[in-house]
Amino acid sequence: MEKLLIKGGNQLSGKITCSGAKNAALPMIASTILSDEKVTLKNLPYLQDITTMFELLGSMGADILLDEDMNFTIQSNNLKDIEARYELVKTMRASILVLGPLLAKYGKARIALPGGCAIGSRPVNYHLDSLKQMGAEIVLKNGYIEASAKNLKGADIRFDGVTVTGTENLMMAATLAEGKTTLLNVAKEPEIADLADMLNSMGAKIDGAGSDKITIQGVEKLSGTSFEIPADRIEAGTYLAAAAVTKGDIKIEGINPNRLMKVIDKLINTGAKVDYDEDSISFSMSNDIPDPVDITTAPFPEFPTDMQAQFSVINAISSGTANIYETIFENRFMHILELNRMGCDISVNGNHAIIKGVKSLYGAEVMATDLRASASLILAGLCAKGETVVDRIYHIDR
Repeated sequence: MEKLLIKGGNQLSGKITCSGAKNAALPMIASTILSDEKVTLKNLPYLQDITTMFELLGSMGADILLDEDMNFTIQSNNLKDIEARYELVKTMRASILVLGPLLAKYGKARIALPGGCAIGSRPVNYHLDSLKQMGAEIVLKNGYIEASAKNLKGADIRFDGVTVTGTENLMMAATLAEGKTTLLNVAKEPEIADLADMLNSMGAKIDGAGSDKITIQGVEKLSGTSFEIPADRIEAGTYLAAAAVTKGDIKIEGINPNRLMKVIDKLINTGAKVDYDEDSISFSMSNDIPDPVDITTAPFPEFPTDMQAQFSVINAISSGTANIYETIFENRFMHILELNRMGCDISVNGNHAIIKGVKSLYGAEVMATDLRASASLILAGLCAKGETVVDRIYHIDR
């Protein structure tokens, strides 16, 4: 399917169970490289990026089995190839996550410089500079990262900037390194703590994941495990936004609301009613028209950049003017031009979007530019008058 046809104007209501978190699943799949034993992952989301990561491990020689309960078992005890080729890596930046595990387990890796969404600079230098501090030799050659290390050694590493995949890569590498590694100025996203929980269930010794300081005491080997992927907080937030723009009434099950508190707070500010317990969120749109809410994106636990585009739509049909400041990526307002084609009144000045609420949106042919922008166009189509056609939806499959 190349396009989505959306007939707007219908209220969303009902109950849904949240899928497993892609941003937790991808590093967990990469971490299976660290063990000689079988690792079973449950509640994996059915997404193209997950398929690509499995294809990547399979191309290296890993055995991957799917059982009747849709659980995946991976065994990476005898990889024949330590190269992540460009044809796979070019579509997904998370492929860089195999670098740390390969270096730690096999002492070498050859990884194509990653691709993925065109939403701005996400440099890999944080990964490479930090691995060098652990004793790795790294050369960039012909579009590839060529890395080797006879024996990674623990080190005290402070990241120059907060990086989620960099934190994950170094945390995985340090599990099999000699001695103790301390990571400072690390990302605090819940998916970091999820990865640490999985690695610890395999015998790793990791403390502090979820804070700005993580310590890892290296061990000789990691065992197998069976681990369930926690729910995707951004998927849950997107469902809530969809209910907000359609004046809906929904319940999302299987989601920890503590991972979405900044989003929930902003939804309440729009006039919505939000109730939650330890593993579900109930939402109803009390206001006929949402109140505008100002947003500044920032690393967890602040408002997530991955929810910025969805809230652009909420603000676009609000009763006033809202400001959105994007502080994470410098090129993440590409959806704005497409939203304006549907009747939105949004202007952009650098990292600042000014959104003036309008009475109605109108269906149009629009083009998805990245994953979260795709979601915003679908939300706009859901509340627009008439039909909306969203093109280039391969981003959504990711």
